[in-house]
Amino acid sequence: MSAGSPMVGAEEPSKLSEEEASQLAEELKAQLRSGRVPDAASESIEKMVAGLGDPRGLMRLTFAESLGKVGMAAVPSLCRALEQHDSVTVRRAAAKTLTLIEAPQALPVLLKALLNDPDPVVQGSAVGAMAAVGAEAMDDLLQVLINPHSTAMQLGLASWAMAFVGARAPDALRKAATSEHPEIRCAAVAALGDQIQSLGDDTARELVEQSLGDPDTAVRAEAVTLLGKLHNPEWATPKLTPLLEDDEGQVRKNTALSLMKLQAVEAIPALRRCCEQEAQDDVKAVLALAIKQLDQDG
Repeated sequence: MSAGSPMVGAEEPSKLSEEEASQLAEELKAQLRSGRVPDAASESIEKMVAGLGDPRGLMRLTFAESLGKVGMAAVPSLCRALEQHDSVTVRRAAAKTLTLIEAPQALPVLLKALLNDPDPVVQGSAVGAMAAVGAEAMDDLLQVLINPHSTAMQLGLASWAMAFVGARAPDALRKAATSEHPEIRCAAVAALGDQIQSLGDDTARELVEQSLGDPDTAVRAEAVTLLGKLHNPEWATPKLTPLLEDDEGQVRKNTALSLMKLQAVEAIPALRRCCEQEAQDDVKAVLALAIKQLDQDG
């Protein structure tokens, strides 16, 4: 599907004239102001969905808010619009409106939009709607991470959504941190930082510590990077220092940078020793930078 052509088999979408959209929007605003839920009849929902294609942003917002108030009854029409509509404006608005409803039954269509829609805004809005669903979206997000065809943007969006979901469903994120797939473990470790900082989650801390010895290089590198962001040098420095002698250069570099961020002056002797022994020029340069910065901090 391209942003300018409908999917094969898509039904001809309903359309509203500018006058029809304005009149309907005024009626809906009156209902919203009075606290009434807009009509949930199929015909009414289809008209509101058609209104999502209006060129006027405030009009689209009125239709989106109204569909959000209608709730679950609007989900099938919104999913159909997200999956089939030829207008990128409608697809974007449909995904954003599904965020308001938090409908688990929309997850298959949202995942399809994240992976297949050519518009990056649609992809971002779809993953936002998935994150709003919460723990039930975690399995779909994990599938994005292990999909070999996922783009860097899709991987980043899925990782962000995992962190968002993890704040509401910490058990799901903890489970992901022990996945058999290194891509999932890596994303989960990166997301555990919010739980450690916001919730003081001791289980999350233990999982990060375990990740420092993970057999996968990317997971270890992510874990040492996270420790540098948590502003807890008393806890992190003794855990990080041994990683200066990790087998992989990327882990050694990330460790030195984290020690530098933590202002861990007590790690200077270990950094000096490792710098003298380091064979990789790029790693040696980072070690030297960390030593210089920590010398100034001390």
